[in-house]
Amino acid sequence: MFVKYVKNENRVPIKIWLPSIEYVEESCLEQANNLSNLPFVFKHVALMPDTHSGYGMPIGGVLATKDVIIPNAVGVDIGCGVCYVQTNIPSTLLREAKTPEGSLLETVIKTILQNIPTGFAHHSKKQYCYTLEKAKQRLNDDIDYFKLMIKAAQAFDEIEAGFYQVGTLGGGNHFIELQEDENGMVAIMVHTGSRNFGYKICNRFNLMAKELNEMWFSQVPSEWQLSFLPLYSDVGKAYKAWMDLALDFAKENRNKIMTTVKEIFFNLINKHTGFTDIEISMEVDAHHNYAAIENHFGENVVVHRKGAIRVREGELGIIPGAMGSYSYIVEGLGNSESFFSCSHGAGRLMSRAAALEKFTPNEVIEELNSDGVILGKTDIKDVAEECKGAYKDIDFVISQELDLVKPIKKLKTIGVVKG
Repeated sequence: MFVKYVKNENRVPIKIWLPSIEYVEESCLEQANNLSNLPFVFKHVALMPDTHSGYGMPIGGVLATKDVIIPNAVGVDIGCGVCYVQTNIPSTLLREAKTPEGSLLETVIKTILQNIPTGFAHHSKKQYCYTLEKAKQRLNDDIDYFKLMIKAAQAFDEIEAGFYQVGTLGGGNHFIELQEDENGMVAIMVHTGSRNFGYKICNRFNLMAKELNEMWFSQVPSEWQLSFLPLYSDVGKAYKAWMDLALDFAKENRNKIMTTVKEIFFNLINKHTGFTDIEISMEVDAHHNYAAIENHFGENVVVHRKGAIRVREGELGIIPGAMGSYSYIVEGLGNSESFFSCSHGAGRLMSRAAALEKFTPNEVIEELNSDGVILGKTDIKDVAEECKGAYKDIDFVISQELDLVKPIKKLKTIGVVKG
């Protein structure tokens, strides 16, 4: 970790978990400088080793503020995160067992792809969602900030649309993976968030923040894309309430996907191998786009993690690598300098457009095949966006944060479903 601080350039230091400033892209550093000059920034800005430029705030950034909350410091995919379970199923069963469609691994990946909507696809029928049912009740019962600045009709529309999105994967870097640990046992990992539901919430409140900041003649330049809301104002409370709702929705979304994947996987294992003594362990779920009120350095502050996860001492976290590579389960060391945070993944080396230009779909498929990875994807034309070459090496990222986390399990991808 090194510190970037120039007296007339930064109000507070920027702590960066990389070897030197040469490892940070210019646009990312510019955004970090903006964060460091916010009038309400607390203590310092922290950048994780997977950091790269985002919208307003760098991905892999951690920002603590006093009494304000920033929609763009959470991002449009509120509650995006990863869940993971470990099984006692030997990965050799997936490769050795044969089905009419090929190996058992191929059949599992194909069946998952057939049963879980990906990309822009939603369920054709309304799904049960506990989170949204409670939200509907609150809209009916409450006359408070939960309704503030959001017309009732719009709120109901967004919630109703969410019933068709829960249990769906999305696109981009979201995935469902089957992985094997160092002992050759299969794990399941799901990466997705709040879908269009969280996207609408972020955009709506960011627009409100921009309008209010203009009215207040805010010290924060509009071009920084960091419009804020006072946390204890009515509109700040409203954003916090809707953000928390999106966090709950995102977690339920992952859990529904995980439940479906386990049912598919376990049924096919039983059908084609006769293995029935299935055990599950190490269930972990971690958001990496959110804001929370926490106590750091003796003060209550709003910690924004945008592409970063919380890892208090002893807390388990998930750090996935690029498609087809490795992922890590880590244990937090409780380092206060990062606000008890660490990276959320490998971090992009190049934009999606640059990756599409540099790598062909066939090259990516050949690389996955040579690594023994089965891919499930309905359309491969954009598969290069998520190839290994577009991301940092996950082992390098982990090596830069060993003062933040202790790796306890390394997982190799064997099958992946992408939107």
